[in-house]
Amino acid sequence: MGELVFVGLGLYSERDISLRGLEEIKQADKIFAELYTSLMPELSIQKLEELVGKKISVVSRRTLEEEGGQLIIKEAAKRKVALLVPGDPLIATTHVDLRIRAEKRGIKTRIVHGASIISAVMGLSGLQNYKYGKSVTIPFPEDKFTSETPYRVIMENRKRGLHTLCFLDIKAEEKKYMTVKDGLELLLATEKRRKKKVITPDTLVIGIARAGSGNIAVKANYVRNMMKYNFGAPPHTLVFPGKLHFMEVEALITLVKAPEQVRERN
Repeated sequence: MGELVFVGLGLYSERDISLRGLEEIKQADKIFAELYTSLMPELSIQKLEELVGKKISVVSRRTLEEEGGQLIIKEAAKRKVALLVPGDPLIATTHVDLRIRAEKRGIKTRIVHGASIISAVMGLSGLQNYKYGKSVTIPFPEDKFTSETPYRVIMENRKRGLHTLCFLDIKAEEKKYMTVKDGLELLLATEKRRKKKVITPDTLVIGIARAGSGNIAVKANYVRNMMKYNFGAPPHTLVFPGKLHFMEVEALITLVKAPEQVRERN
């Protein structure tokens, strides 16, 4: 039987892959990559191919989700296959289904971890990782329908004093990437309907852009001010703080330039 290795590419460019990940794909007989679950702004497949000396086949969402990854499973049944995934494999993707399918076919699977937006955001925000609640994706509206799930998740986390990490939707095939402003506008629209005072102009929020790059933007402020701030190119991420520890307050003010009023309002 063959083998299927999920390799994390990291956050920003082909240089983010780990040395172990690089070794694994050099040893692979066939290499696939999916680039639709997250945006890596400076990733060059050509440069990565030059590093490993092998051809990399980019697969679509349809190949992995609608067709169940049968193309990859077929290859992995007879030889070593590597699937390259942005970030840390299986953390914020649906590829666990592919891994289950492979194991059921008797194909050995392994994971080579990479830097994740989840750990990056926690480090950049200065908020303690064990105080995060359930994370959520803010999706683009579909047929004029706006999901209220992000609003509910933020509300439930806040009731427990927990922080909320919000992934912002991407549609890679359309080169459409949600911005901090887009996400806040959708939440404010839900607030207008629900009237629970979960997201108001005075709500503290953290915006992060291009984590892992040399040009990171991290800012903490109230929604009314964040709506005016230009975070630049994607990808963007939002964090809604819950109850803050005094050290978290210091981190927000010192590292993320949050307003001094955060001390008084916490």
